[in-house]
Amino acid sequence: MAVSNGRIGILVGGGPAPGINSVISAAVMEAERLGYEAIGIKNGYEYLVKGDTSQTVKLTTEGVSTIHTRGGSILHTSRTNPTKRTEDLETCVATLQKLDLNYLITIGGDDTSFGASEIARAADGAIRVAHVPKTIDNDLPLPGNMPTFGYETARHVGSEILLSLKEDSRTTNRWYFIVAMGRHAGHLALGIGKASASTLTLIPEEFPGETVSLSEVCDALEGAILKRRALGRPDGVAIIAEGVASKLNVKDLRNISGIEIPRDEYGNIRLADLPFARILRAEVERRFHERGESMGVVDLTLGYELRSAAPIPFDIDYTRTLGHGAVTFLNSDPEENEATAHGAMICTVGNRLQPVAFDDMRDASTGKTIVRMVDTDNLYYDVARRYMTRIEQSDLDDEETLAQLAESASMQPDAFKRRFAVKS
Repeated sequence: MAVSNGRIGILVGGGPAPGINSVISAAVMEAERLGYEAIGIKNGYEYLVKGDTSQTVKLTTEGVSTIHTRGGSILHTSRTNPTKRTEDLETCVATLQKLDLNYLITIGGDDTSFGASEIARAADGAIRVAHVPKTIDNDLPLPGNMPTFGYETARHVGSEILLSLKEDSRTTNRWYFIVAMGRHAGHLALGIGKASASTLTLIPEEFPGETVSLSEVCDALEGAILKRRALGRPDGVAIIAEGVASKLNVKDLRNISGIEIPRDEYGNIRLADLPFARILRAEVERRFHERGESMGVVDLTLGYELRSAAPIPFDIDYTRTLGHGAVTFLNSDPEENEATAHGAMICTVGNRLQPVAFDDMRDASTGKTIVRMVDTDNLYYDVARRYMTRIEQSDLDDEETLAQLAESASMQPDAFKRRFAVKS
């Protein structure tokens, strides 16, 4: 048994994800078993970049042995990025050294990962870093196509919420437009939509261009409502990935009645802060109003309800393995692999530990972490799409179906076909 009497720091950055405490628990217990001292660093990088060493706590097996079933983070978290300024990074490394840390475990998403890799580089072997990737967005390209921890729990909890909303929709004869987290990719929205059999799911990957018009997105929603109506159902639940908003053409957002569009100090639209669900609701309701109809839509944004949920067994199991794996990696001989000598991303494939060099997870041209997008050409997406209610080309090619759809919209068939022509 290797006993180094070194100190391992543990911190959490970015948004919460179910399973964080389980990573901490397993890491502390394995560290103690191997003779390391585990030090918890509160609030991510926030105090480290200030040179503050006071926000730490000694972690022991006794104190963490039962936290693996809890949501949230016992060490809290923050979005402080130590790489924004050179002096912040230098202060961060110096503070870690003041704490006599030989090793560092970071738990977080893109920004936390990049911070971890830069700390490993700047420390130049003095502090070896193990990063445990987490995000409910499931958008990191982990080897073996493994999910990011927290995703399965978020999908589970989100699906339970949607099932309740579906029942409310059926009871009240109204629609729900629900925007789910997923800054770039549509994994979470698709996973929730498929598991809960939502009426319609929209993800950014199905719109192949660099931008998508608000009209095209609303066409899909309006078309689903009309098709559902033609089938004798006035209710429905649509889930939309927030990544769709990031692709919107900003020109479409300048004049939306009743919606305040967030802007920066230069007057530019802040896409990240858009009330996307409300915008979609307003635009679709306006379309029906112009036909002399009232349309009841409830808009919701789903995300914060999922992030600090208690992890389901899958994520508990997975994260305990990752926490153990982080310490196992730090305890290994750095000379075994030059690419991971100073640090690595902790991953598993086939129930085996597979540390991945930080550079292997980055786009060489941008320096940013590669984003794993939904593959719309595989069976998983194909099955999900088949059971949605949406206007498909086959609907427009069938004269009887087209006539029914046109009638539900109070339109002529030719006009309906032109209006809802399938673009993807």
